[in-house]
Amino acid sequence: MKIVTIIGARPQFIKASSLSKKIIELQGSGKDISEVIINTGQHYDKNMNELFFSELQIPKPKYNLNIGGLTHGVMTGRMIEEIEKILINENPECIVVFGDTNSTLAGAIAASKLNIEIAHIESGLRSNNFAMPEELNRIITDRLSSFLFCPSNKAILNLKKEGIDHWCQNPKYYNSGDIMKDCIELYRQYMKKPTNIDLDNNEFILCTIHRAENTNNLLKLNEIFESLRNISKFHYIILPLHPRTKKIIKANNIDYSGIQLIDPVGYLEMIWLLNNSKIVITDSGGLQKEAYFLKKFCITIRSETEWTELVDHKLNIVTDTSKDKIVKALEYFSSTKNSVENFEDNLYGPGRASEIILDKLLERYG
Repeated sequence: MKIVTIIGARPQFIKASSLSKKIIELQGSGKDISEVIINTGQHYDKNMNELFFSELQIPKPKYNLNIGGLTHGVMTGRMIEEIEKILINENPECIVVFGDTNSTLAGAIAASKLNIEIAHIESGLRSNNFAMPEELNRIITDRLSSFLFCPSNKAILNLKKEGIDHWCQNPKYYNSGDIMKDCIELYRQYMKKPTNIDLDNNEFILCTIHRAENTNNLLKLNEIFESLRNISKFHYIILPLHPRTKKIIKANNIDYSGIQLIDPVGYLEMIWLLNNSKIVITDSGGLQKEAYFLKKFCITIRSETEWTELVDHKLNIVTDTSKDKIVKALEYFSSTKNSVENFEDNLYGPGRASEIILDKLLERYG
């Protein structure tokens, strides 16, 4: 069985690392399975990309497309064109795509046009916000896929509401659990403290801001930083910030006094920051789950989340960029009523997603 794995964003590198390690393990036991990796370059930063591949020990991509920093249409179109050429040449049994990026959508469209089956990892997630490009990407990819691997029961229910049992391609769908749980279990033993951090356990709040709806909207961005400045009077805040966002902040004279800005960190350093923080404030999708896996409460500065189980279990509060809501959420999570016992429910599986996914694909393709 030959798989072509398509990745392009750094969270996808992390998810793919777990799958690749399991493939290598199966090869060692004599299974007829091979993997070809395509890196579209959607999130291209030479130093950060090399860091992720080296520290996670991911097999080097056979193909690097270097397609990033473009509008959605141009980026996705160029990816489809290049991925199609590779798929014709490689002729895999199926492709594997992750999540909801332009790389995900491009891979799904290219494969479907060539009648190559698609395995979509993180299927069934819905934020119900069609203004988000990610929502459109995940819905279209789900509809094109032959194998839909869902991270939770709620994701299965979302697909059932959309009538998956009546879709024309008769797809198979499974609750595989969340592959990010595999990654946390795999790498947390190797986590390392960033060199520029002097704090210890539970002495800081970890914050990340990267979504375009926040960074490209100066009203929202100012509101976020006003909230963070107020919070920083009582809590130390560490904010790993991409140079592009930092440039926006400085160009618009946004006050970040009281907040420790640091350069982007590798995955092993990010796990350390998460594991040693007291609360997480983020607009990231993946970080919401990683906070849960490491038993940290999360404040999500977006108008909605696709990880609704966390909200239902009062482990995550969605505040948008409202100063009042952010402060109230922080007060709620800081109260003595909340403890790590709230995290005992196993919402996203036991950390065996890679194993389950490959078992199902081997059943199909031998």
